[in-house]
Amino acid sequence: MSRPRHRSDDDRLGFDETTNYVTRALSRLVPEWVARRAVTVSVDTSKAVYRRGEPVDIVVEFENRLPVPVSVPTVERRLWEWRVDGMLEATDEPRYVDRSPGSFEFRGGERKRIVHRWNGRFRRAEGVDGLPTSEPAAPGEHTISVSLATREPDDRPTDRTTVTVR
Repeated sequence: MSRPRHRSDDDRLGFDETTNYVTRALSRLVPEWVARRAVTVSVDTSKAVYRRGEPVDIVVEFENRLPVPVSVPTVERRLWEWRVDGMLEATDEPRYVDRSPGSFEFRGGERKRIVHRWNGRFRRAEGVDGLPTSEPAAPGEHTISVSLATREPDDRPTDRTTVTVR
């Protein structure tokens, strides 16, 4: 089992990827709708309760359940996304994302795992004074969800978990 690691700036997708041309060619034989359903998403955190403002490690795992390679087309270069209480990347600020399509490729039976750190704060585009602000998550339960950024927003592999902030 591979060890989880934190995403770094030089690895923009969060995974060590090398181009595998055989996998890419074979994955084209699997229809898009089959590939989308073959990949599962799971999300968890290292603990259930956090102090206000404490960082939260979000453990994400993607798995291709088929024994053959699959390629899941995405609407943009972002292959997957995470949200806290429905807010993309815990911010309401507009985000620049390369809008060209991408694809998330998996070898047969492959699992991809990443640990992403949410700083436990929500970034707001406009605070009281009209300037961007960052505020710690309020006490209570917060839902963290992760999904593939597929072309079919209503049919995205998704998982969610909740954490409690005290």
